[in-house]
Amino acid sequence: MRGTPAALRHNEPIAGNQITSLCVFCGSSPGAEPAFSEAAANLGRELADRGIRVVYGGGSVGLMGVLADAALEAGGDVLGVITEALLDREVGHRGLTTLEVVSTMHERKALMADEADAFVMLPGGFGTFDEFFEAVTWTQLGIHAKPCGVLDVGGYFEPLRTFLDSATDQRFVSTEHRALVRFATSPDELLASLSDWEPVSAGKWLDRDDR
Repeated sequence: MRGTPAALRHNEPIAGNQITSLCVFCGSSPGAEPAFSEAAANLGRELADRGIRVVYGGGSVGLMGVLADAALEAGGDVLGVITEALLDREVGHRGLTTLEVVSTMHERKALMADEADAFVMLPGGFGTFDEFFEAVTWTQLGIHAKPCGVLDVGGYFEPLRTFLDSATDQRFVSTEHRALVRFATSPDELLASLSDWEPVSAGKWLDRDDR
């Protein structure tokens, strides 16, 4: 049933952590720095060269469009998932291998998660953060067992890394769960880190008095 990720039915990690389909969350704006678009294009080409399908939000503008266009130009397979309401606002990409149009954001995120083996965040805004951290939370809760990584471009995500470390120090995030979010500065490094990832099992120690 669409809107319910397959992970809710089976949450076993992929054998050997082989990534054949990668969900990328990124901005519908190109951002202020040319390096952001360059990173999105490099990732799109790298995934195409490796035969890894790109799953993303289906837009043709901003970093979303750059990512998709680069992957397609390199001969890659690209699945876009977009809501009816955003089809015009984010200018749905009509040249994708597959474009799925769904009714709600819940369906959009669930389908993207269902179709991906791992998740990556590129620079973006509130929507990008929301989508990525929902995927991280699903991994934390065991809804699925899929790695999550951040491609840091020009230090854009350095404040986020610092914040996550602080949340860990303040005991709102366990050390094991902090390790769920991998950071890297190049596609090669990030894909290698995601491939090496192993699921962790950590109880809710935050309510315990012992450390």
